[in-house]
Amino acid sequence: MIEKIKNSKEYRRHRIKMRVRKVISKGTQEVPRLSVYRSNNEIYAQLIDDVNGKTLVSVSSKTKGIIEKKGTKIEDAKIVGKALAEVALENKISNVVFDRNGYLYHGRVKALADSARENGLKF
Repeated sequence: MIEKIKNSKEYRRHRIKMRVRKVISKGTQEVPRLSVYRSNNEIYAQLIDDVNGKTLVSVSSKTKGIIEKKGTKIEDAKIVGKALAEVALENKISNVVFDRNGYLYHGRVKALADSARENGLKF
């Protein structure tokens, strides 16, 4: 559990994450949860089936085809969103539930989401 220091960034993000998580529905096989994780240098996205506890699709800025196209962090997020949408559509997944994981919806998180929407995912 995250240590409860009131002005800790991690504790704040954890509180926001739990607040968001109780509003969005759980991911299923047909409508998985699109979870985004953002580190200082990389960005990761997964489609998760919460009912069975399985990750259906996973793409990151460290994935083989993406690492060669390195640019700015926002450009990387757009590439990851496009790759995630392509892999999801190959696996016959078109509808997802977006989980921003406690991060604000701007910058890299927004770029990833917009890119995934443009390339066929619906959320």
